[in-house]
Amino acid sequence: MLKLALPFWLSGGELTKLKAAAQAWWEQVEGWAQWPLLQMDADSCHLNILELLAWQRDITRFAGEPESLYRLRVKFAFINSVDAGSTAGLMRVLNRLGVGYVEIEERLPDRDWDVVLLKLSDSQLSDNPELLRVIVQQYGRTCRRYDFVTFSPVTLMVAVADFNDDQLTLIATL
Repeated sequence: MLKLALPFWLSGGELTKLKAAAQAWWEQVEGWAQWPLLQMDADSCHLNILELLAWQRDITRFAGEPESLYRLRVKFAFINSVDAGSTAGLMRVLNRLGVGYVEIEERLPDRDWDVVLLKLSDSQLSDNPELLRVIVQQYGRTCRRYDFVTFSPVTLMVAVADFNDDQLTLIATL
């Protein structure tokens, strides 16, 4: 920010007030000049500007999508489209958008070659059903079919005990 300074012989009462008023004016003008640059940030821009950024980056808001997720999708639209072509890239896209760790299996021997399995936990699928559909539609490979496979982690307790009983087999004949 520009700091106005008066020569020492002008630092009197009225000129100091004039300098303070000019300083305030130029700070406001600087804010006006920086406003368009601040609107390019998807995290903090106005929602109407975010809609324009989303249109520019080919992102459509789906029904019921929270604003924070929408801002995240707009923010990472370019890098997600770059990552979309590979298995590791799709895993990064899902991780970036908050789905979490997902296992991807493709070209399985007992299935059609174009089927891709996305292995998710039950909570991941139930928390993000529409988001997963949109991600697969937008960033999935063109000639592939995607199947969601869920797994439910279950805690299992096993007791280990020492069992040292003897066994004796007796055979009686007549």
